[in-house]
Parts: sequence; structure tokens; C-alpha cells
Amino acid sequence: MDNRQALGSWLSGPRAAAEDAGVDFGYRGRQLGLPEEGPGSIARPGRRLGALAVDWALCTLIAYGLLTDGYNQATGNWALGLLLVLSVLTVGTVGSTPGKRLFGLRVVSVNGGRLGLPRVVIRSLLVCLAIPALIWDRDGRGLHDRLSGAVQVRI
Repeated sequence: MDNRQALGSWLSGPRAAAEDAGVDFGYRGRQLGLPEEGPGSIARPGRRLGALAVDWALCTLIAYGLLTDGYNQATGNWALGLLLVLSVLTVGTVGSTPGKRLFGLRVVSVNGGRLGLPRVVIRSLLVCLAIPALIWDRDGRGLHDRLSGAVQVRI
């Protein structure tokens, strides 16, 4: 290997070097048996973040209007509690929060079908902690989804 090839592989990054070595990464969701595009495929990060923003705005609006005297620290705390309740109730019954429905997403079990109530509660608690939702695997699933056996898909 000459210096140019060594420099080129370094600039391409570890993924390109692994692909050159024969590693097949495939598309997001391939390991889970999901399609590459269309309904049932892994939800993209932009849609998931947009859905979370809609849900957070809805919970903040409710907390501001009904539960607190103006916007203060208590509003944020109430909004977080409302987000937990909203997530448990809506994902546990229909599989998506209002924000997820607006963005065309649904939370399902990795094995197919709905999540059971204990897994919905675990997932919702981890979403409210925020950090697990920010750690993603190569399929684009957050740690909260991995630990609860869930996957967010397009509908």
C-alpha cells in the first residue's frame, strides 16, 4: 500500500475502510427485517425530533394554560410529567403520540405488533430522561427503543 492509499483510507473514515474490507452495513432496519423505504421502514431522525417537539409544545401549552400561574420552572416540570402521561397513554393504546401521528410515525415492538404496558412505561421514562434518546445505534434506534424492545417506523 502506498502513501496515497493509506492517506485516502484515513480521510474516508472507518466506515469506508470497513466496507473496503468487505463488511456489509446494509440499510437502516435491515437487521430487524424492515423494508428500506416506505411504510414499515425505520423512521428518520428529523421526523422523530419533529414529533417530539410537537409533543413537548403541546404538553408545555397545557401546563402553561391549565396548571401554572405564568411560565416558570413549575411549567417545565408539569410539562415533563404531562409528556410522560401522554406517552404512556397514547403509545400504549394507539401506538403513537399526537406528534408522531402528525409526522406519520408509529412505535411498534421489534417482533411486530404493539408494545406491552411495562415496555411502554420503560420507554416513556427513558424518553423523559432525554440522554437515552440521544444515544443511537447504527439502525437509528435510540437507547430507549433498544432497552424497551421497540422501533419507530413510518406509517
